[in-house]
Amino acid sequence: MAKSKTKKKKKSSGSSSGGLKGFGGGSSSSTKSSAGGIDRSPSSMKFYNYIQRNGGESNLKRVGLGYFPLQIGPDKNDIIQLRGVIALKDISKGEAIIDIPYEMAINLGRESADPTLPATTLLQKYCTWKSNSDGPPGDKEKGDYFAMLPNLESDDCLGSTDFFTDTALDMLQNPIIVEETLSRREMVAARYERDVLPMAQMSSNLYRWEERKEDDDSDNDESNIATQLHLQWASWIITSRVLTVQGPPESTTANRLLIPLIDMCNHDRDSPHVLTGRAMEGGSLKVVAGADIKAGDQINIGYGGSVEGNDRFIQDYGFLDSGGSLELGKNKGKELIPEAYKIVAKKLLGKGRNRMSVAEEEKMLDAIQATTLDDDIALLASGKVTNNDERMALEYRIGVKRAYNALW
Repeated sequence: MAKSKTKKKKKSSGSSSGGLKGFGGGSSSSTKSSAGGIDRSPSSMKFYNYIQRNGGESNLKRVGLGYFPLQIGPDKNDIIQLRGVIALKDISKGEAIIDIPYEMAINLGRESADPTLPATTLLQKYCTWKSNSDGPPGDKEKGDYFAMLPNLESDDCLGSTDFFTDTALDMLQNPIIVEETLSRREMVAARYERDVLPMAQMSSNLYRWEERKEDDDSDNDESNIATQLHLQWASWIITSRVLTVQGPPESTTANRLLIPLIDMCNHDRDSPHVLTGRAMEGGSLKVVAGADIKAGDQINIGYGGSVEGNDRFIQDYGFLDSGGSLELGKNKGKELIPEAYKIVAKKLLGKGRNRMSVAEEEKMLDAIQATTLDDDIALLASGKVTNNDERMALEYRIGVKRAYNALW
């Protein structure tokens, strides 16, 4: 959910990290930080004030934003500072780590398979703040939170297949990911033409991405209107940051919420912490400690219910999960296979949850057999693949093949 780079070394040819973990890398910061250092950059200080103004002051006694070292390659210097949520005090198991009033969350409507509809709502609110346009006062007031979202074309954003080139998509050797990615792009294009562009042309205060220039007297300056790419970014924000929360006990509705601070927790498949709460007036949205926490610890949660594989992570979040590794038995050596690759490999073997059809399995196997694992490793080591999306695609298929070979 949140990350900011304070130092980054170029990945060496042996890296298999697949990209940066977490949300929020688009927010800039000049803060110098060390392991466990608290983020006191100007944008973060404004965000803390936003939390305080909206009834979340008690959280700032327990947690803040901080920086943690993340190894992104085999070399000792291949380290970045990952921004996430840091504990400011010891917290006991069963206590609330984060407790956000429901009224502070942004409710983007009911849960559905189409992220583009709530994305239009988010984009409109975001544009009201970004362009300083006339609009609901509440939308402008959320600016200190919106400023913490990943920027368009940030590393976080570009790690998702939604923004891959056709070459990078082909390099995944995963027809199902490619088909779903292209389908989501088509939904974005249709939604933009049907809903966003007509409304933006009707009113200069809707979907204006840039602030109106002083000498601009036009009511329909299309050069400032949010583009299809902006809607694609907003749709990715929906898939990567929004949490699905049930409504009141008497309701069967699930709501899509952006929850400040909670959505800045990074991912850890093995996190013991629990998300709880309901989307209802007077309600609280919490992260409850599933284990004792020490001051300075990073607060992580499990994305996707901690049951999804890297086929979903690379699409929805823009990173590859290398945590929760499975150590193979003695007859297969001591190689560690990340759980998120094991989940994908099980699908190819017709095992596990969310099994594919026989036809899908055959199509997937044909795709990954286009090159050998040794060929892929050699290509990665050659340094010839330099574009980030292509490199990430190559790392993905290497991880899948290693897991498949180990579980075969």
